[in-house]
Amino acid sequence: MNKTLISLLCLAALHASPALARDPSFVSAAQINAFQILPEPPAAASEKTASELALLHRIEAARTPAQAEHAMADDKNESIFIYQAEIGPGFNAAALPLTAAFSTRVKNDEGINTAPAKDGFKRVRPYNLDKTLHPICVTKTKNDSYPSGHTTTGYLMALTLIDMVPEKRDAILARADDYANNRLVCGVHYPSDLQASKLLAYSIHAVMGTHPQYQKELAAARLELRQSLGLATAAQ
Repeated sequence: MNKTLISLLCLAALHASPALARDPSFVSAAQINAFQILPEPPAAASEKTASELALLHRIEAARTPAQAEHAMADDKNESIFIYQAEIGPGFNAAALPLTAAFSTRVKNDEGINTAPAKDGFKRVRPYNLDKTLHPICVTKTKNDSYPSGHTTTGYLMALTLIDMVPEKRDAILARADDYANNRLVCGVHYPSDLQASKLLAYSIHAVMGTHPQYQKELAAARLELRQSLGLATAAQ
């Protein structure tokens, strides 16, 4: 088999696999190197993990129906529009197509950058380690608890949204913390998963903000959103 044919077959395989073919929108995994910047998660048999599991049991015991409903709703939504209550009822994909498209491209880079760490650390999900827990959100058999994709998304979207409406910074960040905490209410992550995710999201956003294409798409989305909110549209 000649080298040209081998190259063509490799290209065909790449395009046949969405996981391999997906390109970063703004920030590649190599730029962040998440597996290297994040600390090792606590070992399964460690005192730290035992204390985290104990906390999850306390959260589960105190979980109200309203808290459960809120957490399950967040489990199904990994978009920038989790911040609708903070921005306003008009903050939705139908009304803001540029913002929606831009946020989808930002979300793409969350998956690209969390995957290496998830695959490298292979942390067992809390409900798989402790079978007496009763998670209420989507569960997995794969060992990929650390870091949390939802939490990384929540903080990354928060920072992106603050780039557009800095006036609402405090409310957005409070909701990001709430969104992260709902992973504990769901019973599907450890607190240390969330801490790692926040660090990762801030790292991704810091690099993302230096990318000219991010700044170009941000400017268009920011103008669209600020006009819809009746806010000043001068350069921020």
